[in-house]
Amino acid sequence: MVLPQEPYAVLAEPYPVSTELPDERLPVHMMRTAQLVDFMKRPKILLVDDNENELLLTRRSLETQHCEVVSARCVTEALRQIAAQSFDVLITDLHMPEPGDGFAVVTAMRHSQPQALTLVVSDYPDVQKAMNAVLLQADEVLVKPFDAKQLAGLMDKERLTSLPPLRPVKEGVASILDRDVAILMQRWLARVEQVEELAAIPLAPSERVAFLPEMIKSITARLHGTREIEAIDRPIEAAVGHGQSRYRQGYTAPMIVQESRLLQVSIFETIQRNLSTVDFTRVLPDIMILADEVDSQLKQTIASFLAVQREEVVLASAAIAKEPASAQVN
Repeated sequence: MVLPQEPYAVLAEPYPVSTELPDERLPVHMMRTAQLVDFMKRPKILLVDDNENELLLTRRSLETQHCEVVSARCVTEALRQIAAQSFDVLITDLHMPEPGDGFAVVTAMRHSQPQALTLVVSDYPDVQKAMNAVLLQADEVLVKPFDAKQLAGLMDKERLTSLPPLRPVKEGVASILDRDVAILMQRWLARVEQVEELAAIPLAPSERVAFLPEMIKSITARLHGTREIEAIDRPIEAAVGHGQSRYRQGYTAPMIVQESRLLQVSIFETIQRNLSTVDFTRVLPDIMILADEVDSQLKQTIASFLAVQREEVVLASAAIAKEPASAQVN
């Protein structure tokens, strides 16, 4: 986060600290209790940014304004902090490093701690696009370098204590998957890495999840479009490519089935995590449609996997047949 051109972006109007001398008639232990209460009223902020220098400078700036700051350098670390602690404010970069990564953090905070003030920071020129993406979730979108006085106003203590309860927007499963795809992929990867047989295949995380974005996009497209529960199988390029890649990476067909099962589990867990906003009038048909789509993808993945396997068997047999008879005997 790029701060205003002054040391650590000192806010123009810091939270007031009393300059009055303590009442000498108060006992010492009462004075210390009052100081402790004032300390505990400091806003607790979760600050998320993958740029370590900007994270450090912004943290120092906030701490000079009597804020308690917990920092996180990635989406996974931020989600862990949200699950473990309560916060008054979230300030997150939107691009960490991929566009929209911060949206996963905003979504998690909104559903876990809906009373928290959520602020999204972006240095991209198309801020309107970023604002539209988080309109139903974030309270404000700040442009880098953001104005220190603006931040002070947004974090005003009276505002923090008087935020109205969030009215959840009812949405279908497709919308939930669209905005929670980053978290879904992380949960799926974590589950895969806990299965010894799957984890034994030496792949980088990016290789293991390479097929997921397009296949999840196919699921949401089906939910947004064709509402027939038993639709005719349509070719899914990502599923075919997935089967071919998994064969070359050393998978077996049962291992692909296991991955598909974990994908369904991760999708259902995502829906459960968003029960406060899910549209229950549509959730049952949505689940039936997505289950059918995942099965269709699995069918095409296994078919392409076996096709490559058969090809290699044929090529190997042809190579053996071409060998001289003496070589085959040896």
